[in-house]
Amino acid sequence: MAHMYQHVGFHFKVEFSEFSGVDVRFQSVTGLDVQLEATQIKEGGENRFYHSVPGKTKFSDLVLKRGILTPGQSALTRWFNNAIGNYRFRPLSLVVSLLDEEHQAIMTWNVVHVLPKSWKINELNAERGEVLIETMTLSYNYFTFR
Repeated sequence: MAHMYQHVGFHFKVEFSEFSGVDVRFQSVTGLDVQLEATQIKEGGENRFYHSVPGKTKFSDLVLKRGILTPGQSALTRWFNNAIGNYRFRPLSLVVSLLDEEHQAIMTWNVVHVLPKSWKINELNAERGEVLIETMTLSYNYFTFR
């Protein structure tokens, strides 16, 4: 009998189409969600309700968090700087994989046409001994899930 168990959310990896190494080590990934917008239609002569019909899909922004890397260490940071500072946008693709205990992908999200949207650095505070976290927000067209 196969054992059924819930998967943990802390064993994952992010792979960009053009970056590897330290650039893909993140502490958290959020924004892998989609909503189906519904359109409300009145039916003539029936005043008790509306008909809901499916409309467009809407994908959230993808938010990646990690310990900050200097631009010299990170091609991803240079990609962000080039987009934000020089207004040169180059869309990328990425894959987020949930891994099992043997580091094999259980589920994957293929994220298409990724562009930088915002970059934020946590508070610089001399009273705390914490790793400085950078938050990268990315827009994307859609993802496929398998």
